[in-house]
Amino acid sequence: MLNNYFSSEDVAQFRVWMEWADNYVIMAHKSPDGDAVGSSLALCLFLQSKGKNVKVVFPDCPPDFLMWMSGASEIMTYDSNPDGISDMIYKADVLCCLDFNSPGRVEGMAAPLLYSRAKKIMIDHHPNPSGFCDVILSHPDSSSTSELVFHLLCALGEWGNVTRQIAECICTGMITDTGGFAYNSNSSQFFYIISQLIDKNVDKDALFRKVFNNYSEYRLRLTGFVLTEKMRIYEGCRTALITLSQSEQERYHCQSGDTEGFANMPLQISGVLFSVFMREFGNGKIRVSLRSTQGVPCDRFSGDYFHGGGHRSASGGEFIGTLDECVRELERGLEEWRKSDEDCIIQLFR
Repeated sequence: MLNNYFSSEDVAQFRVWMEWADNYVIMAHKSPDGDAVGSSLALCLFLQSKGKNVKVVFPDCPPDFLMWMSGASEIMTYDSNPDGISDMIYKADVLCCLDFNSPGRVEGMAAPLLYSRAKKIMIDHHPNPSGFCDVILSHPDSSSTSELVFHLLCALGEWGNVTRQIAECICTGMITDTGGFAYNSNSSQFFYIISQLIDKNVDKDALFRKVFNNYSEYRLRLTGFVLTEKMRIYEGCRTALITLSQSEQERYHCQSGDTEGFANMPLQISGVLFSVFMREFGNGKIRVSLRSTQGVPCDRFSGDYFHGGGHRSASGGEFIGTLDECVRELERGLEEWRKSDEDCIIQLFR
């Protein structure tokens, strides 16, 4: 039996929009991951099946290893055509905001998003959603935004009309946002949903291989390099750090998505509860990915020290400066955390 995640009023409002609205723009956050891409394409394919004109736009390109998904070839990016995408957003009847909870997560698209007169719906599983949408379908306890798209289609009474391609997109998002069912997936309802997707002829095992075993040779060599040369263990605080400079990325011909999963790898080490991955970009910008286990609140750390946020066990942020300065900010944060009296933090220093 499915839990009722959404109010009947919110679902009814979206159903009313579907009756009159023809032009939809679906958008997700910068550096879109498997959940952002999977949920966006699933909703896109569904709306297209209803005869709607739908465009999927992201701030930048998704990882190459996700581009096999149905509809992925039609994705547009703001960084390649900012004026055209902005105009599209202004002319939309409905804007669907997936897998992000505040306008800042779409960077340059934030201004047209906020100023557009279109109706706006948020479908997201991150905590503390901001109120920039007319309808907010938010459920932080959900495994993924893709799972919430499943719930929406069921609430609309449309699951019987869902195709295998839509189900594959949903399943891909659920697989990626749980690390292949390694976290945020310990409920009978989660696997009930997976069973419903399999009933749509989704080959879960094949999707897993496409997501996790579809990298280039350079990605494997880069993985060996970061684990042997770039990983640092902070023995006194059960924390691991991996850094990667621009020149190191160039040396290994790093492509979009090649660093996916690096933040999770150190958590395989016995005793490591907190993992940080820092990747250098242009203009003095460092992207920071944080992962944790056993309740360590990495979303709080990200918010306090790297202007970010996310989930308790998976979050991200940014730092303006050099890699060395970013590392020092991490170390400053760990020293401040050392003074905490919260059990979820104290365990790092035992």
